[in-house]
Amino acid sequence: MKFSKSSESDRQEIEVLFTRTFSDSEGESEGKLIGHLVHELMNGTETDDIFGFIATEQGQIVGCIFFTRLSFGSRVNAFMLSPVAVDTGHQGKGVGQKLINFGIDHLRERGVELIFTYGNPNYYSKVGFEHVPQEFAEAPFKLTHPEGWLGQSLDGGSIKLPLGQACCVEAFNDPQYW
Repeated sequence: MKFSKSSESDRQEIEVLFTRTFSDSEGESEGKLIGHLVHELMNGTETDDIFGFIATEQGQIVGCIFFTRLSFGSRVNAFMLSPVAVDTGHQGKGVGQKLINFGIDHLRERGVELIFTYGNPNYYSKVGFEHVPQEFAEAPFKLTHPEGWLGQSLDGGSIKLPLGQACCVEAFNDPQYW
């Protein structure tokens, strides 16, 4: 298994991976929705505001994650992990966790202070995420599952400062993702 930054030439394969993976697990309409989100992220986000990382095996992309910039009222260097996809045949083997840790290490080296995600606390706690109360860092939109708003500090600091409401990149600027 090889982990690396994604490149321009990976875009189509990445979009197919997300569409297929989410269709398999959540149904065809969710697969199309997340496939469209990934397309918009890759094609409509400034390069300084997005990091994509892939896991490959035998030249095939089997996992992909994205980190996109989150802005708060304060001057904090923050990103959000989302979405995450691991090919159905490679799930349950630690690929996602290793890929997330690879990405976190990359962001830490670039001075990112805080990272957030919105997802299953049981899964993301395995890679260091903890629940973040809305009064400390409010998600960009009202959350369907507030217990899924998670974060971690990459510089040894704390998230317990009131950061205010987060603003996300344009592709996530839609309540249906929250």
